[in-house]
Amino acid sequence: MSTESIVLGGGCFWCIEAVFDLMEGVISATPGYAGGVTPNPTYKEVSGGLTGHAETVQVEYDPQTASLEAILELFFQVHDPTTPNRQGADIGTQYRSIILYTTEEQGKRVAEYMERKRGDFTKPIVTELKPLQRFYRAEDYHQKYFEKNPGSGYCRAVVAPKVGKAARKLGMAG
Repeated sequence: MSTESIVLGGGCFWCIEAVFDLMEGVISATPGYAGGVTPNPTYKEVSGGLTGHAETVQVEYDPQTASLEAILELFFQVHDPTTPNRQGADIGTQYRSIILYTTEEQGKRVAEYMERKRGDFTKPIVTELKPLQRFYRAEDYHQKYFEKNPGSGYCRAVVAPKVGKAARKLGMAG
């Protein structure tokens, strides 16, 4: 099987990971940091907002089962691409909307998709689009966070509603 990957940031990476874990054709959704300048950043450094990195998720997928357009459609459904440096109560550049592409062709397709989506929103799309330079996997305790901590306050209040929305979008029981 030939796979592709793309790195998406749309607020807290726990939400994005949990949403893409639901999608058929997604092989893995790995929380991490990307889009910044600090090498080997830690969660504490990224949350401080000084590394330039965003909380992101590297989505590895089978393009025969999960198209790039389907991945982008779900991504744009579960976060607000019109809010600069913020998703809900999470504020700062580390929570910005960002797509980091892994090939020039993928970048072109994402740019075309975003151009088509502009009419779907009342405010301009501010999603940053740039080539992936480096993805840094987040610490182990961030991996599968929602799956391991569904009863935590943040997971109940923020992650679970996004997972429910994604499940409905994907035609699953929500």
